[in-house]
Amino acid sequence: MTRMLSVKIHQSYRKIVAVCDAKLVGKRFEQGKVQLDVKKSFYGGDRLSKEEVIRILQEVSQEDATFNFVGSRAVSAALNAGIINKDGVSKIKGIPYALSLL
Repeated sequence: MTRMLSVKIHQSYRKIVAVCDAKLVGKRFEQGKVQLDVKKSFYGGDRLSKEEVIRILQEVSQEDATFNFVGSRAVSAALNAGIINKDGVSKIKGIPYALSLL
């Protein structure tokens, strides 16, 4: 089982779930006026498999939560879990990302 995704759940007045491709943690992407900073403090969490991430996303989606996804594997897991749809995916420097508030 490959653990290619980094997942961190922040506790606030609602859960904030940050999921990204592990190889993107700590990187920054800029395109025009848009900037995406994949900070370790926000996205650097447990390394999990896509299947494990989908299970977590489905569980947390039953609650009041916000989701942040960066990278093709993270976005794919979010699509498979039904958290986002393809229309909600944007790209910066070819890197897909999406946000969702349930």
